[in-house]
Amino acid sequence: MNIETVSGSKGLLQKEELIFDIGTTETTGVDLPKPTGRKGRLGRLKRENGTGLPGLSEPEAVRHYVRLSQKNYAIDLGLFPLGSCTMKHNPRLNEKVARMPGFSDIHPMQPQHTVQGALEVIDELADWLKKLTGMPAVAMSPKAGAHGEWCGMAAIRAALIDRGEVETRTRVLVPESAHGTNPATAVQCGFKVQEIAASDDGRVDLNDLKAKLEGDTSDVAGIMLTNPNTCGLFERDIKEIADLIHEAGGYFYCDGANFNAIVGRVRPRDLGVDAMHINLHKTFSTPHGGGGPGAGPTVLSDRLAKYAPTPIMMVDKSDGERKLVLVDDEAEMAGTDHKPLGRMCAFHGQMGMFTRALTYMLSHGADGLKQVAEDAVLNANYIQSRLSKVMSPAFEGYCMHEALFSDEFLKDTENETVDIAKGLIDEGYHPMTVYFPLVVHGAMLIEPTETESKAELDRFCEALESVASKARSGDSSLKQAPYHAPMRRLDETQAARKPVLRWVAE
Repeated sequence: MNIETVSGSKGLLQKEELIFDIGTTETTGVDLPKPTGRKGRLGRLKRENGTGLPGLSEPEAVRHYVRLSQKNYAIDLGLFPLGSCTMKHNPRLNEKVARMPGFSDIHPMQPQHTVQGALEVIDELADWLKKLTGMPAVAMSPKAGAHGEWCGMAAIRAALIDRGEVETRTRVLVPESAHGTNPATAVQCGFKVQEIAASDDGRVDLNDLKAKLEGDTSDVAGIMLTNPNTCGLFERDIKEIADLIHEAGGYFYCDGANFNAIVGRVRPRDLGVDAMHINLHKTFSTPHGGGGPGAGPTVLSDRLAKYAPTPIMMVDKSDGERKLVLVDDEAEMAGTDHKPLGRMCAFHGQMGMFTRALTYMLSHGADGLKQVAEDAVLNANYIQSRLSKVMSPAFEGYCMHEALFSDEFLKDTENETVDIAKGLIDEGYHPMTVYFPLVVHGAMLIEPTETESKAELDRFCEALESVASKARSGDSSLKQAPYHAPMRRLDETQAARKPVLRWVAE
């Protein structure tokens, strides 16, 4: 029974209005004396009227933000089922290390001889990444997954320029299930995208790929492929795909967004990969929901290593001091085969993420990282197996790190995928990823990660089983869910088309 309260608050959770509704422009929690003895520098741009911002007393301001925080769903509160995001526990040890004065207080403009410890951290992390992937080189400066994609494709472009074929090799093949950033990155680097069809089992259609590589392949620049793919499946034909692309004279870029499913188990080099970005903020902790921080180092094969962007880490043979060498430093580059594609960004990556990732690696060890992948895959398959009794797995067989379901089990009912998601909110969980990947109708993508226990997986499954069973029975009450959330269901289409971006007093 949905019982309304006089206050609007429920179960010790206070109702909270917008700050514009509860504050006034006439009051403020702080009184500052008007400055005297100095002339303003704004001239005619000086503000004549008030800003219209509401004022609150200190306890009112504190309560406002605490009450808002209680409405947030967080990984510290419960399981985060979002697929392709890896919202997993971030060990507090990582945060403690990232906040050490020697890391948190340094400045990117300091002389390099004063930050040798930080450079050593970057160098050691780079060594781990090269060993885990089997690659000879890694660019550490990319600051996000898409930035790492761009780095890998820009390295391929640099190699084609070096070969004198950049004008002719313009075709990049991309699976239809790929992340949207893949084709966007290819186009950004000056390539043309050709889509590869998916097979009935959710993987690259090898026959379609072969057909598109028949005849003249002098225009093939490469392929962009995610493995495990966006459907949470391992591309079984990946080695053959790599061989076909190499035979055509192209390069193999692998999207490493899902490296957490195979880290310690598979080396991308052995699969024929030429370039792959790695989301440190995903595979090696620090969930990246909320827009950051991110880091996307890009590993490069022997064929592309010399095109890695600057700055490049080098060690002075005379005193062992580490230094970052820039692209225009011809003296430092002399005697090497480096042909850097250029500089991608200011400074050298995301130091906070570097310290967190290396801490995660060192605390797990090589065997622990292998177990990370194994547990992630085990948890996803447990969820897929248990929920398959009431929901429809998108594909037959085992999955990797993500369990993907279609809306087939909702056939002949009025309920849809969105109703399952909204019903799950009433059960106390953030919804899973919905309607993605687009190749699966009414997709529901669940990624439990390796950090969840069986007991927590069971609690989540019980909740989702209840919602799915209600939907299958044709219960129309789900069309109005959620009932217990601070806000009831919105008209999302109208909200997207006609967003209200300004607060206006009634």
